[in-house]
Amino acid sequence: MNKSEFITHIADQHQCTKVEAEKVIDMFTSSVIDAMGQGKEISLLGFGNFTVSKVAARNGRNPRTGAELKIAAYNQPKFKVGQKLKDAVNQK
Repeated sequence: MNKSEFITHIADQHQCTKVEAEKVIDMFTSSVIDAMGQGKEISLLGFGNFTVSKVAARNGRNPRTGAELKIAAYNQPKFKVGQKLKDAVNQK
């Protein structure tokens, strides 16, 4: 499901306009991006947890040439699924 299909799904499910549904999605995604950019964690009970983990610098290797190179440290966004979402996905 892409963004426009998701907007339609929300609008149909919650009896709102597509414009309102798109605003909700945009507010949610921009807020998550902003909070995680500041290094904050977001915990939505039943849905899941958005966290940031630090990945240390390390040495890597170019697979084509075999030359060694340094990979800089970076922050990796992660999402851990909540139990309610996990149960919904595994319903039969």
